[in-house]
This record gives sequence, C-alpha cells and structure tokens, in this order.
Amino acid sequence: MYKYLFGPVPSRRLGISLGVDLVPKKVCSLDCVYCEVGKTTLHTSDRKEYIPFEKLIKELKYYLENNTMPDFLTLTGSGEPTLNSRLGDIIDFIKQNFPKVPVAVITNGTLLTNPEVINELKKADVVLPSLDAATDNTFKKINGPLPDHSVKDHVEGLIKFRECFKGQMWLEVFVLPGYNNKPEEINELKSIIEKIAPDAVQLNTLDRPGVLKDLQPAMSEELEEIADFLSLPSIELIVNKTKQQNTVIEKKDITPVILNTLIRRPCTLDDLIKITGQSEDTINKHLTVLQKKGVIESFQQKRGIFFRIK
Repeated sequence: MYKYLFGPVPSRRLGISLGVDLVPKKVCSLDCVYCEVGKTTLHTSDRKEYIPFEKLIKELKYYLENNTMPDFLTLTGSGEPTLNSRLGDIIDFIKQNFPKVPVAVITNGTLLTNPEVINELKKADVVLPSLDAATDNTFKKINGPLPDHSVKDHVEGLIKFRECFKGQMWLEVFVLPGYNNKPEEINELKSIIEKIAPDAVQLNTLDRPGVLKDLQPAMSEELEEIADFLSLPSIELIVNKTKQQNTVIEKKDITPVILNTLIRRPCTLDDLIKITGQSEDTINKHLTVLQKKGVIESFQQKRGIFFRIK
C-alpha cells in the first residue's frame, strides 16, 4: 500500500490520473466548506517539505517502473500541494525520468502571489487553479482564506501566472447554491475570468460530502444556465464526466486501493467500481469485510451511500 500515491483513479477532468500527495491531511491555505477531504487542520501559507522528498520519489519511481503509465500524474491530494517547498524538485524528477507522462497540478491558487511558486508551477503541463468568489464576503464564506489573503490578491496572482505560463491553465469555478450562485456574483466572476483569460473554464459542483452537512449540489440545468451566461470561448461542465472511464486493478490489489482511496475522500460503491474496474459483487464483498472489521463505515448522502475510514 502506497503512502503518498493514490489511484490511478478516473478523474472527471484528467482521465486516468495517478494522484500524488504533497502535504499531509489536511494542510491547506484555505478551509473550504465544500472540501471532500474534510476540514483544514493546519491553516497556513508556510511552505515546508511536508512530505519527505526521497520517500515520495522512491514510491513514484517504483510505481511508474512497474505499472501502466497513467494519463496524468496529478500533484494534489490531502491539502494544498504548492505548500510543499520541494514542488519544483518533484516536477523536475518526473520530467527528467518519465518525460512522456504529463504533470498536472490542482491548486487553490492562493500561493500564486509567490514568485517562487510561480517559477515551480511553470514546469507543469497543466495547472488547475480555482476561483469560487468575486467578492471578499463570498470568498470568506465559501473558501475560508487566511486573514491576509483577499479576493484581489487571489485574482492578481491568477492573472500574473497566466501571463507567464506556457502550458494549459484550466480554471475551476465551484458552484455552490446559497453561496456563490447569485446573479451579481456570477456577473462579477465573468468580468474577472475575462481578465485572467484561462485556456478553459470548468464549472464544478458538489459530488461528494463536504465539510458542512447541509450543502447541496447545483443542478445540471443551473450549471448550463451559468455556462450560457458566462459565454466564454472554452467552458465545460465537468460533473459526471467519467461515467464510462474505468481502470482495471488486479483482484489481489483491491483492498489496498479501496483503503488508499477512502483515506483521502469518501466514495460510493459506484465510485469504487469505476476506480478498480471490478464488479459490484466483488467490491461489495471487500466493503463488507472492511465494515465487519470496523475499518470503514457507511453514511447516507443525496448521491447515495458513501464509505469512509472509521
């Protein structure tokens, strides 16, 4: 069982993606109400070598030398990856040793005001930052930033990065009813996005349980209306994009994959079927054993029954 890698998983944005954790759960510069990983436990903008570089590289090297190459190596995971001070060294290692595998970084974008972070991220193939709010009030309500980080800072960082980045920048906007879906907020977001000029805008919404229990996902009709209103050259809805994408994992490896996935985020039975490529009966048998041992537990949400580490 890998400690710093998870998957490969069918990502709604990146195809078959091998996730790479660069910080422990949950070290982050934001405390978003919708985060599927959970509430932030270390709220910080301090960069450190949170994950031992040599140990992470050893795992990564072993995996890539002994398995089918994924569509993307995705630096993300249990917190904000740009907080890892060895981010640039990790990307360099991948590029030097496995140049055919594209590198994606999923980031909340808060550290893009830091020139050092910008220089490190410039080495990636795809960077996926987020922008969920156009006003400070909404930013605080939905994203829980540090006191010294404003929407203005956030937007300036995104603009600055876009100006110097040669790769693909896909901007995620997470639509959360009751928080950022009012017409005036969407109108302001449109103006800001036009200034940033990303290669693509991806509208997302709640797919797994967030930090707060009463959160609801935006309906597809609402996302389509917002997409029409934004009227941008490249905009897409990423919800349920991977329904037909499956990985195939050997049966003997299923339990470690299930645990490795649930450590990071809750999943439904259907999620785990897509991740492993195994049948419903096979996954149910493994889940039943893990529940009887008291390792995992289940709970009901709108999208169905989710499983998580107990």
